[in-house]
Formats: sequence, C-alpha cells, structure tokens
Amino acid sequence: MLGLRHAAASLPLLLPLRAAAAMSTLLVSQPRYAWLRELGLQEENPGVYNGRWGGSGQVVTTYCPANNEPIASVRQASLEDYEETVKKAKEAWKVWADIPAPKRGEIVRQIGDALRQKIKVLGSLVSLEMGKIYVEGVGEVQEYVDVCDYAVGLSRMIGGPILPSERPGHALIEQWNPVGLVGIITAFNFPVAVYGWNSAIAMICGNACLWKGAPTTSLISVAVTKIIAKVLEDNKIPGAICSLVCGGADIGTAMARDERMDLLSFTGSTKVGKQVALMVQERFGRSLLELGGNNAIIVFEDADLNLVIPSALFAAVGTAGQRCTTARRLFLHESIHDVVVEKLAKAYAQVRIGDPWDPDTLYGPLHTKEAVKMFLDAVEQAKQQGGSVVCGGKVINRPGNYVEPTIVTGLPHNAPIVHTETFAPILYVLKFKEEEEVFAWNNEVKQGLSSSIFTKDLGRIFRWLGPKGSDCGIVNVNIPTSGAEIGGAFGGEKHTGGGRESGSDSWKLYMRRSTCTINYSKDLPLAQGIKFQ
Repeated sequence: MLGLRHAAASLPLLLPLRAAAAMSTLLVSQPRYAWLRELGLQEENPGVYNGRWGGSGQVVTTYCPANNEPIASVRQASLEDYEETVKKAKEAWKVWADIPAPKRGEIVRQIGDALRQKIKVLGSLVSLEMGKIYVEGVGEVQEYVDVCDYAVGLSRMIGGPILPSERPGHALIEQWNPVGLVGIITAFNFPVAVYGWNSAIAMICGNACLWKGAPTTSLISVAVTKIIAKVLEDNKIPGAICSLVCGGADIGTAMARDERMDLLSFTGSTKVGKQVALMVQERFGRSLLELGGNNAIIVFEDADLNLVIPSALFAAVGTAGQRCTTARRLFLHESIHDVVVEKLAKAYAQVRIGDPWDPDTLYGPLHTKEAVKMFLDAVEQAKQQGGSVVCGGKVINRPGNYVEPTIVTGLPHNAPIVHTETFAPILYVLKFKEEEEVFAWNNEVKQGLSSSIFTKDLGRIFRWLGPKGSDCGIVNVNIPTSGAEIGGAFGGEKHTGGGRESGSDSWKLYMRRSTCTINYSKDLPLAQGIKFQ
C-alpha cells in the first residue's frame, strides 16, 4: 500500500496491458527524442543501483502524459534486490561517515555541478515523463542544484553548542552524528527536487541514501542516479552511498518496516503517509512526512489586485494543480468577490495550453488518466453540493490527459468537496465578511501546509503570522501559496505530517543528538549538588 500519491491507481497504465507494444514504438527509439540518450536512457533500463546497475523485478513502461505514448521501460527491484542494496548501502555508510563533513560537501558540490551540465536535458525529461511545462522542469532541476550549493556551505556549519556546566572542571557539549541510512520515497509531482532536498542535506550530514521514486517517473529516477553515480565513481566513493530501488508498494512497505532504515522520508498522500507513519512507529523508527495540502489564499478588501490575480492564477494553475502547495481555496472579501472572479476568469481564458516541452506553454496535462477521472468526479461533486462552474470543468479534446483549469463559486466554506484535496486544477472561490471567521476557515481543514493573505494592513499581517493566525507550516503575505525558497524549512502541520525539509535547521532531522559531559578535573561532583558518600 506504499505507492505514492495516486501511484497505485496509475500502475495499471504501466503494466503488461500495454507492455506488449513493440520496442520501435517507444519514444526513446524515435529520432525526435534522441536527446534521451544523453541521459544514458535506453529502451529498457535497470532500475536498481547500489554501486552497480541491475534489477530482477517486473519491467514497467512509463508514458508521456501529453500524448499517453510509451517512453521507455525500467526493470524494477525485486525484494531480493532491495535486500542486497540495503546491505551495500549500510557498508558504504561506514566509509562515508568517516569522511569529514566539508569533504562530503565537496562531493555534493560536484553533484550540483554535474546537474548544472545536464539541466536542460534533464528538465526536458521531467516535462516528458511527469508532464509539467518545460520551464518548471528546468526550475525543478535548478532547485536540486540550489540545495547542493546550500548544503556545501552547511557542511562547514552543522554542529551543537558548548553549554555552561554547573560543575567545576566539566564541559557540557552537544554532539551531532548522522543517523545512518536514510530512505527517501518521493512522489511523481516533484520527481527531482524532493529527492534533492533530502539527499543533499542527508549526505553532508554523513548519511547514505536509498531512493524509491514514483513508479510513473522511474526514468527520471534512473537519469538522476546516473548523474550522481558518475560523481561518486569519479571520486572513488562507494556508489551505494546514493542507492536506487525502483519499485512499487512492496518495496515501499519493506522500507517502512525495515529497522535498518534509520530515517524514512516519505512524500505523498496523507492516506498512504498515515500507513507509513504507523509502520515506522511500530518499530520505534524515525519518519519525515511531507503529505497533503488544502491551501488557501485570503484576499481582503484593501488588497492590491494587481498582485492577487497573477498570484492566484499561478498558485491554482501552475503544474496543472498538482503541487502540494497548489491553492485550492480562494477566500474573497464579499466587497470584492465579483470583481476578482471576473478578472480571474479572464486570466484563466488566456492561459496557453499545449505540449509541456513547448516554451510558450503555461499549462500542461495531468499526470495520469486516473487523475483526469478524479478531476471530473470532483467537478461533479462540487455541482451537486451547490457550486457553480465559472470556467473550465471539462476534459480538453486532444491527445493526453488534459483538463480545463476550473473555477467554482457558490459553495459554503465547509462543503465536503472544499475540504477534500483533489490533485487537479480546481479552485473553490468562497466569500467571507470578517477577519476572525476567515482565519478560522483557513485552519478548519485537516491539512496545514501553505497559506497566504493579501492585505496592506500591518496589524492584520502580524495577527496572521501570530498564534491565532494561520496554523500552517508556510504562512505567506502578498505572495502565492506555492513557490517556496530552499533556504526556509519546507513542510506543514496536522495531516500534512509535521516534517521539515530543505533549509533552516531541517538538517537536524537527518542527525542524532547526544548530550555529552566531559570531566577534565580530578574530582567527581554530582549535578544538583547531590552528595553520595
């Protein structure tokens, strides 16, 4: 049950139903897609890396969401492959942990440089296999590069304080050590960046990494790992430091239950994340969860609408509504509701829809056919619950998994569909009157990832940021809910999982802390003045 968000539903697209297609029909074999060879991709690709490439599991084919044509296939890991890879990763860690942190940072710097050299072709693969537009695909690789740069500096800064001891002749310090092996399970929607957030920071902390990407973006996982593997091999570092096991629910379940997995970072749906959390907690393991988001933008009557319209458009329509930080609820003060809806509908009508790798395209397909069905079901539920579709709501008549970006008005703030995270470009526009009620409505959903208000009122801004304001992990003012920077800690509260990745002090999640007392005197005083004689 540990496929990623919608992965279980999309697996039928990958399995033998269409695997019988002749090799010549694969996009990787066509001259137009010859650039895929620059990433080392072939018709069939090994999906396991642990210092050497292999895999003895099922062969799956991945498909382009823009036309549903097969790209190439990947031979996944079997449970035997997984077992071998964990053992090799644990052995490789013994070498990696002995390397000084700044030297580990140098290896991560080289990984960032290697990604820079492949940024356009890797970004194109993200567009082809995931479906996001080209500029977002390149931007996602850039995010990994940026995290590498950040991690290099961090490799010279991590550490604990020296604390004042109450006992003479004693030193009290905090020592931070790597946890060991970090399992990283990532979702289809950010198939490069989320691995980068985790692996770059985990590596400079002294950990080995074992990655399972989403089955529907397996080619991206293979291509990224090939880039990393060359850097490790060129530096005579064990390749198993950055291991890869492509696979489905069986591999994910094995990772969650495996006591050798010292930290498991999971990005995906709240439903599957809960299963992961329970399995990891059952063995008293450590997990880092990045789950769902039902994010809101709140627009007050004093807001600058020149900021509001493009912000709402980008937050709701970007990545075809498939970001965990996508804006799904738009609360408008009743005095500006109609004017904003009118302006936003006009902006929606101008969104350029097309092939994701076309530089002029702003909006591409959903990732799978199952996602299209979920979109249609949500639109129908919204209508049944009293909503009016202002624009969109239909499937676009063209090859691929395209749907119209959609605005729905007229629903109450607590309508069941409004409280449901649908991973699709549907924006529910809701009216409010008072600050207190809309702050409460922002917080009433189960997730707590991202939130934003638009206002010029300084007092309101600080109330929003304060204890009675937003309960989310990301709390913005006059910017969209999406587009987080790598320097801050990324993550959310409640059913979003509570994990934090990337910047700030997120590195602490990848390490274990020891409080150490060192007696350098010839006496043995006890704490709290206790005498035991």
